[in-house]
Amino acid sequence: MAEESVIEEVLEFIWSDREMGSHSIEKLLNTKEVCAARADYDTLREMESLGLITVDADSVYLTEAGEGRARSIIRRHRLAERLLTEVLDMDEEALEQEACNFEHILSPGVTDSICTLLGHPPSCPHGLSIPRGECCKKQRVELKPLVKSLIALNPGDRARIIFIVSGIHARLDKLSSLGLVPGSIIRVHQKKPAFVIEIGETTLAIDSEIVKDIFVRRLK
Repeated sequence: MAEESVIEEVLEFIWSDREMGSHSIEKLLNTKEVCAARADYDTLREMESLGLITVDADSVYLTEAGEGRARSIIRRHRLAERLLTEVLDMDEEALEQEACNFEHILSPGVTDSICTLLGHPPSCPHGLSIPRGECCKKQRVELKPLVKSLIALNPGDRARIIFIVSGIHARLDKLSSLGLVPGSIIRVHQKKPAFVIEIGETTLAIDSEIVKDIFVRRLK
């Protein structure tokens, strides 16, 4: 019988492979990724008997039950990546392995607490979508978020942009052209009558609706 961690890694791989438009069994069985699924045909047959996947010729698909479990492990892994990057400043080389270790021990409650602490990030450090949780819908405030909307900062505060949530591509393109991208360091110059920030040697006035879409981590 396959270990629980192996089953979770297989589900995670199938989800991630699907994001790239593939459902390949061959890729699954031969992956060399850090979070190696270590799957074989016996594991796939077992998971199929558990109702987690369906196998069709050379392709593998998640069932409804498998989808739910895969969604959970993907959420835990990508939030772990955010936590290790934003809180512990872990470098890229060690990030993936540590996130793989972390994802198997997070309970649902701890996962939601991490998500809340990080300001409900929409994506991992690699730009991949983080599935939303109940905490995202409820916008819990029990924890003081580490990552918050730029609108919450005060004049004089310095911060690093962590993510931007706007779904308007033209707005994202405009922000990017101004240098307002994840990783940029900014300083709040004033909030009224207009919201003005400094980035490098440039001073920018930003519409309040756009400011709310920019999420940052305050710097000391």
